[in-house]
Amino acid sequence: MTDKDKPISLVERLKRIALEQKRESIQTTPAGSSVVQCPQCGAGRAKQDGITKCGYCGYEFIATKLSDGINIKKEDNSK
Repeated sequence: MTDKDKPISLVERLKRIALEQKRESIQTTPAGSSVVQCPQCGAGRAKQDGITKCGYCGYEFIATKLSDGINIKKEDNSK
């Protein structure tokens, strides 16, 4: 059996496939984020902390009087 008749190994086949692949340029885009930060302490506004005040420093995001709605209660929305 000569070298031409010998089957190529799996590693050699993978090397050939890698060399034959088309090279494409990498395109990067900045990630879009909709995180609101507290203006007082810079902490992220977490969903479980509510919408009225910061869970870390207590800064009040919404100072207006809220009324009962489908998802918002007028008592305390920070729970």
